[in-house]
Amino acid sequence: MAAEKLQKRLFGTNGVRGIIGKDMTPELVLSIGLAFGSMRKGRIAVGRDSRTSGESLANAVKAGLMAAGCDVVDCGMLPTPALQYLVMHHFDGGAMITASHNPPEYNGVKIIEPDGTEMGDEQTVILEERIFSRNFDVQTWEHVGFGTTATQLVDDYTNAIINSVPKNIGANMSVVVDPGCGAASVTTPKILTGLGCRVFSINAQIDGHFPGRLPEPSPEGLAGLADLVRSTRSAFGVAHDGDADRAVFVDENGRFIEENQEFALIADYICREHRGIIVTPVSSSLLIETVVKKRGSSVVYTPVGSIYVARTMRSLLDTGETVVFGGEGNGGLIFPNHQFCRDGGMTATIMVAILAQSELPLSKLIDQLPVFHMIKEKIRISNPEQLIEQLAESCKGYPIDRTDGLRITKGNAWALVRPSGTEPLIRVMVESAVPDSARQFYQELMGYIMPAIKSE
Repeated sequence: MAAEKLQKRLFGTNGVRGIIGKDMTPELVLSIGLAFGSMRKGRIAVGRDSRTSGESLANAVKAGLMAAGCDVVDCGMLPTPALQYLVMHHFDGGAMITASHNPPEYNGVKIIEPDGTEMGDEQTVILEERIFSRNFDVQTWEHVGFGTTATQLVDDYTNAIINSVPKNIGANMSVVVDPGCGAASVTTPKILTGLGCRVFSINAQIDGHFPGRLPEPSPEGLAGLADLVRSTRSAFGVAHDGDADRAVFVDENGRFIEENQEFALIADYICREHRGIIVTPVSSSLLIETVVKKRGSSVVYTPVGSIYVARTMRSLLDTGETVVFGGEGNGGLIFPNHQFCRDGGMTATIMVAILAQSELPLSKLIDQLPVFHMIKEKIRISNPEQLIEQLAESCKGYPIDRTDGLRITKGNAWALVRPSGTEPLIRVMVESAVPDSARQFYQELMGYIMPAIKSE
């Protein structure tokens, strides 16, 4: 019951993004605001992350929305999941100015529907058509919308997370937070302090130049976080991307926790109390399915992208299924009792809850998980779709899943080969619990792929 992808021209998997002054301009963002405001009348919330271009683009999208007759509430700088939470409870839609994990020179726009989820493909295609055809419902002077500011509303989001777990659950626990100079600087330290934790921070100053590290939280970029965790004897360290819809962790020894292991650990915690369906993309490690099956739960796979995970979760619930968790293997996890989007602040909170009831440190909990070996590769090619079809023919003797690209199974190994949603390249992932099986299957696939690339 996976959601299907439609072809979009402007928006990618998570909104539209580009380099400021080149691909991403105030003119483009103004047209997005005009198009969205023409489709969704009412009160629209606008937020932004910490990028240097955020305020100018926020003003552009607000101008478009108001020109189309919408009343706009500027919620200021806050994480994407915070704006999504506020939209779900207070507004008729939202526009978030963010480029998430992209480098500082990028920015973008995410469009949020009244239920707090990102706009789906079908409506996004309609939005794009309005942009390209300049089909805007521009209002006359007496019907233009007005704007207000409500930066205090972010407290609704932080308080909801704090109140979702027992009071002072983090008492006697030290935690280090690395917001990466991004939007989580105004929320995650406050959330963890509200849980009773003793909170240390690094890169918690608001700075769109991202001087401490890049917005993408990589193992190399989190060396400072790891050092501070060790020196403060903290239970763990948590880091976010630029808009804080993702959270990644280092354990008490400063070791980076691979995101699929993070997903599996939290899924195991949830499925101990609640059996049901976990929704995740075809790119996620088999570790997730292995862990939740032991708890009597099952997995439904979707195309790659949090929007497909969130909408599949909602669709399953609408048909009476029990959906208990969802997310991606990149630190973007979705807690349906809270909201249907990736939420780094809630993910950090659940990690506190896990360790509060465990007699083991985080490193030991991770070491108890089954071990899988994954190989990842990006290969530049001018015609990814053609290569995908050639590979499907070469591998037709193996079970193939076409949910997103090709997911091919060979014995105890699986591979995913799919076109990038933003660049002319393919992404290759191969995984197995047996290292030799992963390597051999990877080499076999490269034997099909490389000749096709050289013949271009």
